[in-house]
Amino acid sequence: MNVACQKQTLSSLLEVSDRVHPFGQLGALSPQIVISEKEYLTLKCEVGYWRGMHKKALSKIEKLNRKIAHQKGEIRDLKNRIFGKKSEKKNAGKKDGDPKKKGSGEKRNRGQQTGTEGHGRTKRPNLPRIEEPVNCPEGPTCSKCGTAYIFDEYKESEIIEVEVKAHTRVIQRSCMKQDCTCKGVPGTVTAPMPPKVLPKSPYGISIWENVLLSKFRYCQPTNRLLGQFAEMGLPISAGTIAGGLQRLKELFKPVYDALHDQQMTEDRFHNDESSWKVFESVDGKIGNRWWLWVSRSATVVFFKIAPGRGANVVVEHFNDTEQQKIIVICDRYSAYKSLARQLTFITLAFCWAHVRRDFLEAARKYPELTEWALDWVEKIGELYHINNKRTKEFDQKNPVQGQSTAFKKEHEKLVAKTDIMAEERDASVNEYNPDAPDSTMITDVKFKVLTSLKKHWHGLTVFVEHPEVPMDNNNGEQSIRNPVTGRKNFYGSGSLWSSELAAMMFSIFQTLVLCGLNCHHWLRLYLTACAENNGKPPEDLSPFLPWKMDKERRQQLAKPYNTS
Repeated sequence: MNVACQKQTLSSLLEVSDRVHPFGQLGALSPQIVISEKEYLTLKCEVGYWRGMHKKALSKIEKLNRKIAHQKGEIRDLKNRIFGKKSEKKNAGKKDGDPKKKGSGEKRNRGQQTGTEGHGRTKRPNLPRIEEPVNCPEGPTCSKCGTAYIFDEYKESEIIEVEVKAHTRVIQRSCMKQDCTCKGVPGTVTAPMPPKVLPKSPYGISIWENVLLSKFRYCQPTNRLLGQFAEMGLPISAGTIAGGLQRLKELFKPVYDALHDQQMTEDRFHNDESSWKVFESVDGKIGNRWWLWVSRSATVVFFKIAPGRGANVVVEHFNDTEQQKIIVICDRYSAYKSLARQLTFITLAFCWAHVRRDFLEAARKYPELTEWALDWVEKIGELYHINNKRTKEFDQKNPVQGQSTAFKKEHEKLVAKTDIMAEERDASVNEYNPDAPDSTMITDVKFKVLTSLKKHWHGLTVFVEHPEVPMDNNNGEQSIRNPVTGRKNFYGSGSLWSSELAAMMFSIFQTLVLCGLNCHHWLRLYLTACAENNGKPPEDLSPFLPWKMDKERRQQLAKPYNTS
């Protein structure tokens, strides 16, 4: 627009404004400003730019709000884990209804409730009985005539005691002197020393038995046990115990290898892993964080210490299996998925407890999802209930098709329930649209949880066609719980050899417990056998392997320790 045109337009506007009253028709219009075409185009471009910047700012604010909401959810989750008490029922916190029902809001006293039937005193038939008569002081007499009472009978009362004490065995070996004049024979003959598991150590089998059980069965720090010994008048240095344990490690290696060989003949496993500290510098290993792996089968619980958490550890473990097809119950950790890809004869059965945990975690983090999450938790609970009823009717000798009518009825319910859950899952996943105007972080969380459920569905439903397979990995997690307690108490291992000894002893003790044997009996007999073999492992291990013991020996080793 040139200058002449601008002047003409301005003069026209002035003429119109002179003819019309300020409060008339044109006076009511907004004031007009005349600008050049260049300025107009510049402003128009700037409008587009600032609109784009505004849109980016809104998007950034939305992302930050989602991040804040996620962090607030994390804080709620952590607070709930540490301090919170939250029912998993949808009606939790309601104060109306039956006070005896869960979630009614009424506070219930802890412990056994008034009016309920008790179990009575616990019977302990295996405890030895020591009679201790107590007589009346200064024989009582009749308060009227002074006649003395006569003895009638003893009335028994029981007090249970535990007595632990240390003592020194003074071995008095007889020395026989020659009573003849024969030459070429010893002049004296001395009785041999009783066998010791460590020939040059002054400490007997009971000392090492207590050390091994305290540390690896009951997961107590060694210094705590040494403090108890010192209070009993038996001071022992920590270095002496460490040196003795290092020598004992080789005695248990054959049993440890036998456990692995036995496990490789089985076809169903529960696997899990947990971190373990090893405070020794090892070539190629950075840091002191190692990993303790557990593999539990029908008769063996096997632990292995490894520097890493990669799939190579479990691949190496299962490479020696003798079975054509095995099932591994585990969580959704990627190492197990890699295991199944490398060893195609392995089928993974994923844990439903972890899936359930996903929904509970979503409910804790985001209150808006509580009802939705707990609804899915109830569905999983119904799945457990149906499967429990089905497994009660399951006969492992027959395939699924050859089971009883009661089993087939529950099996059909289970299949129908899993199909319904899959349909509801897919419907929710298909409805998700991240670009929809109403899409929020809550819908993203729902999608993420249900997508994970869909991704692992094949492994989660292995139990449907294999009723002998549990729905969760609770057995594996229970097996590793005791070592985790030990890690918290004595903070791992001070050296590589001690971590290997820990894996050996965890394996042996957990296997004995799994087979229903008493660890005290087994350890005393095994150390005695090693002592009788001049401090070496016994040649024949069959009396110490649970799957090779006869029924009589198993019953003997299953008894309480203080019985003969």
